[in-house]
Amino acid sequence: MEALISNYWWVLVALLCVVLYKYILRFLFGMVIVPEDRIGLITKKFVLFGSDKELPDGRIIAVRGEAGFQGKTLAPGLYFGMWFWQYSVTMEQFTIIPEGKIGLIMAKDGSEIPTGNILGQRVESDNFQDAVKFLDNGGQRGRQTSYITSGSYRINTMLFQVSVTDMIRIQESMVGIVTTLDGLPIEANQIAGKLVDGHNNFQNFDNFIKNGGNRGLQPQVILAGSYNLNPWAIQMEEIPMTEIAIGYVGVVISYIGTEGSDLTGADFKHGNIVGKGSKGVWLEPLGPGKYPINKYIMKVELVPTTNLVLNWASARSEAHNLDKNLSTITVRSKDGFPFNLDVAQIIHVPTTEAPKVIARFGNMVNLVSQVLEPTIGNYFRNSAQDSDVIAFLSTRKERQESAKEHIRKVLDEYNVNAVDTLIGDIVPPEALMKTLTDRKIAEEEQKTYQTQKMAQEQRQGMEKETAIADMQKDIVKAQQSVEIAERTASATVKKSEGDAAGVKLAVGAEAEATKMRAHAEAEATKARAQADSEAIKLRASAEAEQISLTGSAEAGKILAVGKSTAESYELAVKALGGENFTRYKITEELSKGNVKLIPDVLIGGNGNNGGSAMDGLLGLKLMELMDPQQRKEVVAVAEIIETKPKPKRDNINP
Repeated sequence: MEALISNYWWVLVALLCVVLYKYILRFLFGMVIVPEDRIGLITKKFVLFGSDKELPDGRIIAVRGEAGFQGKTLAPGLYFGMWFWQYSVTMEQFTIIPEGKIGLIMAKDGSEIPTGNILGQRVESDNFQDAVKFLDNGGQRGRQTSYITSGSYRINTMLFQVSVTDMIRIQESMVGIVTTLDGLPIEANQIAGKLVDGHNNFQNFDNFIKNGGNRGLQPQVILAGSYNLNPWAIQMEEIPMTEIAIGYVGVVISYIGTEGSDLTGADFKHGNIVGKGSKGVWLEPLGPGKYPINKYIMKVELVPTTNLVLNWASARSEAHNLDKNLSTITVRSKDGFPFNLDVAQIIHVPTTEAPKVIARFGNMVNLVSQVLEPTIGNYFRNSAQDSDVIAFLSTRKERQESAKEHIRKVLDEYNVNAVDTLIGDIVPPEALMKTLTDRKIAEEEQKTYQTQKMAQEQRQGMEKETAIADMQKDIVKAQQSVEIAERTASATVKKSEGDAAGVKLAVGAEAEATKMRAHAEAEATKARAQADSEAIKLRASAEAEQISLTGSAEAGKILAVGKSTAESYELAVKALGGENFTRYKITEELSKGNVKLIPDVLIGGNGNNGGSAMDGLLGLKLMELMDPQQRKEVVAVAEIIETKPKPKRDNINP
């Protein structure tokens, strides 16, 4: 074994050298090897000579060869003279900032930050990779305004502490409102810093500080995108952009800027309207679109420029919600009845007048509550007190026109156009409404009854005309029958007259009597024909006039028959003489009744007086045997004979 070791000792030495070559080289030559992905951080343990090699008070990084943490670092490579008994070398990885991130730097050594500032100002130091240059150029200890973006850096971690944070991203249709944490104080009477340029959306915060930027709320906003913003220097709030819809304008009220002069003139005394960029209400409103407005330094009041409908109705509200606090108007009439009515007011605010409306009222809600609501409510309350409920309902159109004109004049004083005033539903008291309803129903029923009556009258007239038309055939037939009867009667009369003349010539007195009888029969026939004709006419009319005319026709007929009979008897009496006619009629009736003319016992008498008495008894007996109707006719004839003056007779017996 000893022989083996003695022969191969050099192999063992070679293996130890291979394994411990770094230490051996470091010991022999002070050599240090820094890998390609590392950085060497040097700590000097002591200084051999010179008191000036001590670190100044308050410093922790040596830049002049002092003992301690060295500002200079070793990049990847081979270095000599770094004796292990004097220097300690620590290998650190590179500082890597990922994509979408930034590295915030805090320096552990450097100059003091000036009073009032909270961040160290940027100095040339090769993105904080040269610690010596950072300290030599006056770099300040503490949080730095500068930062490093994505990449790999050889950062001396004994001097710098790196914190990785996200980039700032502003979404589409959003806007970033910036509040800076360092800079000059904001000027008096201002709520935001002044506008400065040259800082690339606050990404170069050092330029912002150099250009006199103020700490606090900034007037400038950041639009959509990704930004390398130092969160130690800037606070970001993301809000939606201000959108002005079509049909609206945006009146800008700026809280910052210089005091601008009023542009409205002496006639407008309700506020200052200034130019763009000044503090106050801007004269020029914003049109429809999206605007990156900083809501903390300016306000945009939306004013509708289309026709705007406001409803005084509890159950209805428009989409703009300006009338959400309006309700149905309750008024009281002259006769003491309270009732409700709905009102709609249409207004229009011209674009050029919108700033004046906002300068006067502040917003559209105040316009509605301070002007429109009291004006319209009081007008209708006053108007209702001048009339009763019924009159108010009946004059609705006139009152609507009057309200429109009154409200138009009022709104003209406030730079608002009144387009129209409309009265909606009117709700009278329930008791009064019931009375009106009952009255209207009664009126309509009366009209209905009148219409039905007229219809019935028209129907009766139609039925009457229909009946007359239906009887027209009978009427024509009756008229023809009357003509036939008249002609027949005329022919009979002529025939009778001819026969009577012949008899008169042949027989004398008997012919005269026959003539008279024929004439009487002709007259009777004519009278009957006329009576029949009249009866036919009356019967035709009786179907329309019913029972009355029928009775009259029958009475006329009886009267005509009686009259004709009487006239016939009178002519017969004239022709035959009263006593002879009486004997004739008695004989005729007896023959009709089969009465014995010669009784079984004849009663005679002597002298004229005795004969007359017997004749009278005989006549009475015969009358008892006669039919009652015939007896009435004989009595009537006898009465006629008694009333007639008796003709003078000759002493010659017939």
